[in-house]
This record gives sequence, C-alpha cells and structure tokens, in this order.
Amino acid sequence: MPSPCYVHAAESMMAWWRIAMLLTVSVACGGCRSGGVPSAPAGVTPASLSVTSKAFEANGAIPVDCSCDGADRSPPLAWSAPPEGTRALAVVVDDPDALGGELTHWLAYDLPPATVSLPEGVDATTLGGQEGTNAFGRPGYGGPCPPRHELHRYEFHVFALNAPLAVAAGATRDAVDTAMSQHVLAEGVLVGTFAH
Repeated sequence: MPSPCYVHAAESMMAWWRIAMLLTVSVACGGCRSGGVPSAPAGVTPASLSVTSKAFEANGAIPVDCSCDGADRSPPLAWSAPPEGTRALAVVVDDPDALGGELTHWLAYDLPPATVSLPEGVDATTLGGQEGTNAFGRPGYGGPCPPRHELHRYEFHVFALNAPLAVAAGATRDAVDTAMSQHVLAEGVLVGTFAH
C-alpha cells in the first residue's frame, strides 16, 4: 500500500495537471464560443439546410486524415440550395464536448452565395471567402484532436446569410457569431465523431 505522503503527492500532481489543462483551454479560447448564438432577422423563421459529407455519415466517425492524427484536412462538405435572398455563406465547426466549453475548429465565412459544396482540404480564401481564427490560434481548419480515449462530437454548421459579414479575415468566434446575429436565413448541421 502506498504511503500517505505518496498519495498526497500524487493527488497534488493531479490537481496541478487539471489546473494546467484549464489554463491551456482558457488561453486557447479565442476560438471558443462565449457570446450569443447567430440568429435570424426579425420576423424570419430560418429554413433548414441538409448538410452531408462523402467522408462520413451523419453521427459517424470522421476519417483520421481529417484529424490531428492525420493530414488535418477539412472533409468535403455539401449542402442543399440556400434560400432566395442569400448573399453569403458561413461554415462553423465546433466541438461541444471540449473541456471548458465549445471549441471552434473552423470559421469560414463570406463564401459566395451560390456555393453548395466544399472540396476536401479547402482554403476558403481560394473561393472568395475569409477564414477566422480557430481555437488553436491559427486561421483555417483544425481537425478533431480530443484527449486520448475520449469520443467527441464535431458539429459542421452551414449558415445562409442575407449579407456578408462585417468582419475582417482572422476574426474570432465571438466576432463571427455577433456579425451573424440577425442575418441567418437558413442553417444546417452535420455531426461526426472522433476518438484517438
């Protein structure tokens, strides 16, 4: 049986590890959602978009190549035609199971309104869009990378908007959410899962 001193030291180490993990998440939370939720213009009920991927089924496993264990490429996405009046599209990918709250993996916005799909590994700027800063502190896509042995969900949201967003390239999640407020004409989501 371990001595009481050994047990106390191990408990202290675990407590410090938890604090370090929380601080890491707090530092990374430039990509976290802490503000409001994107909303529709007054008097408008948002339509639904059907979002799919050739890489994984709804609620299915996201391929390793689309994660931090692989090539870290965004999966191909497709969605139904956005409603009339759409002037821009946005794609937001987050992990609602992350420690400390939702963690943002991708912000792509101001995509042309006729866009109905994105190829694998796309850079939104090559399509005329912008990319915001993800929770890893860089623009573009950051794939699933949960703690070992944890199964997390990843939500791929597509928004049809009645105006381009009034934010610059590299915007934070809060800035994008705020800019989308009162502009959402339609929304769809595809959920995938990943574990190491």
